Amino acid sequence: MSSNLSRLIQLCGVEQSFSLNNEKTTLFTDASFTIEQGNSYAITGPSGAGKSSLLMLMAGLESPTSGTLQFFEQNKAYEMNKMRHLTGFVFQQFHLLPELTALHNVALPLKLRGEKLADEKALAWLENVGLAHRKNHKPAQLSGGEQQRVAIARALVFEPAFIFADEPTGNLDSNNADDIADVLFRCCEDQGAGLVVVTHSEALAARAQYRVVLSRGQCQFDTKRSGL
Repeated sequence: MSSNLSRLIQLCGVEQSFSLNNEKTTLFTDASFTIEQGNSYAITGPSGAGKSSLLMLMAGLESPTSGTLQFFEQNKAYEMNKMRHLTGFVFQQFHLLPELTALHNVALPLKLRGEKLADEKALAWLENVGLAHRKNHKPAQLSGGEQQRVAIARALVFEPAFIFADEPTGNLDSNNADDIADVLFRCCEDQGAGLVVVTHSEALAARAQYRVVLSRGQCQFDTKRSGL
């Protein structure tokens, strides 16, 4: 992907804090780095360091206490809310609709956008994640690993520029976690999507090209490719 066509998310001096009982707690300060479509990033650090908050900021779903975030497309800067239609999400808890089959869970984002070929595209994505044979099963009939495959297909079905994943293997055993990591990284690479994953797993973090480490209120961006 040529750099002038790549989409970027740029953070400059970002701080995130919150108030509880009139006391201010700062999660992190001076987060300054750039996320580029087509690359993979792992956000790591201890519990309570603000990893999920940073993910939500980067996805444009929360606003920082201070600092700036901008979305760039074809070298033009936009407010973060301009990129929301270009993002997909994968969560630890899957968040599938229990009343819908695997096929219809994946097709739903397309149907909400008025896509006429939603079911056909959803089936193609279930094939991509190795789950076409379970298309008519509801979430309760699927294993945790299978549910996460459906969630990955749903996140990527409309070909977003960025995928944000919050502990995507946190509820899975080691074998399933490895399989899901394989599917997630392969599908994002095939689509040219940027992948940002929050994880406590060193094995998963090591697969990413770059790493963002949160610790003691500091945010360190590792410019060395951590997984290569």
